[in-house]
Amino acid sequence: MINFLFNKKTTIPILRLSGVISQSSGIRGGLSHQGSEKLIEKLFSDKKSPAVAIVINSPGGSPTQSSLIANEIINKAQKHKKKVIAFVEDVAASGGYWLACSADEIYIDKNSIVGSIGVISPSFGFVGLLKKIGIERRVYTSGKSKSFLDPFKQAKQEDIKRLKDIQNQIHNNFIDYVQSRRRSKINKSNYGKIFSGMFWIGEKAISLGLADGIGDYKTILRKKFGDKIKIKLIEQKKSFFQKRFSSNIKYSLLDKNSIIDYFEEQAYWSRFGL
Repeated sequence: MINFLFNKKTTIPILRLSGVISQSSGIRGGLSHQGSEKLIEKLFSDKKSPAVAIVINSPGGSPTQSSLIANEIINKAQKHKKKVIAFVEDVAASGGYWLACSADEIYIDKNSIVGSIGVISPSFGFVGLLKKIGIERRVYTSGKSKSFLDPFKQAKQEDIKRLKDIQNQIHNNFIDYVQSRRRSKINKSNYGKIFSGMFWIGEKAISLGLADGIGDYKTILRKKFGDKIKIKLIEQKKSFFQKRFSSNIKYSLLDKNSIIDYFEEQAYWSRFGL
């Protein structure tokens, strides 16, 4: 009985955070604060675990959702006094890197892409489309800025300037956050490079202070906590509709919103060659 007690395995809970970060994760997957809140609560529910781990594979997305999810992890870690270790798979860029910085340590693969600390606002312009197909568009507003960056109108310089101001504010918030989380690991002489929106892989990312080492979660966790650890995966249960339609919805010709969402999601991943 005594040997059994001393040989009890140490449990390390792991939560996978994968996909584009958006306000609503929908039935195709992705990440949102609302969708991950209960999973994060469950991640920290084991009182005996010395640490928790997050596995990240995300090209980014909404800065607000990224911040909310990261803050949820940081607050829970402080409350439960647990160390958080992040492991990056293909990519943790932009909002994905925001999530990674919620951890005390970040480990990557030698081919993982990390960084892209910047802000992007992709959109489309359809200025000549309606005229070409013979449709007149009518918009009535009470307030000169209510038609801000209307995709069916020529872009106004004042609108572009306002958007750039908003982007700069969010970018500064991102920079402040990364500095606060990795202050002792990033050399100030590299700030201009690191916060330019560029991204790096493997050893170069480590040399810049964006990550702490190379290794997968099984290898690193065993080094830290011994060979007898028990890894407990925290996963979200899929609803009937997610199970039934998740593999088909992106191709549905009947759902134009799903088609748009699909191409926007693909655009996020394709920026990193994925």
